[in-house]
Amino acid sequence: MENPPKSPDESEKSPQSKELLTSNTASTLCISSRSESVWTTTSRSKWDIYHKPIIVMSVGAAIFLLGIVITSLSCILIKNKNVYKMCGPALLSLGLMLLVCGLVWIPIIRKKQKQRQKPQFLQSLKSFFFNR
Repeated sequence: MENPPKSPDESEKSPQSKELLTSNTASTLCISSRSESVWTTTSRSKWDIYHKPIIVMSVGAAIFLLGIVITSLSCILIKNKNVYKMCGPALLSLGLMLLVCGLVWIPIIRKKQKQRQKPQFLQSLKSFFFNR
């Protein structure tokens, strides 16, 4: 005996539609958390703003220096020369990449900070002229 087909009103929601509802809710929460930062105008210290690129640059410089040391060891030492020749340039390139990423990240953050300050400046001008 077969069950009669359910009408669209009686059918349960498919798992796909439940996933869509869940992802929609998650994106709404994400958007609302982003918009909170627009309304809060707490001043942040320079360390709070620039700590991530500084850490990336520091790690990159350390790896770069380690790559220089290992590469120079491949010229000095005779034992395990192939290992040093492979690892040294890899660490050099990885360290240089992280160093450059950190250096490029700083101007991007500065540009974002200026863009955030513009609307506040325009808002203060509007309130100055329209509240008279």
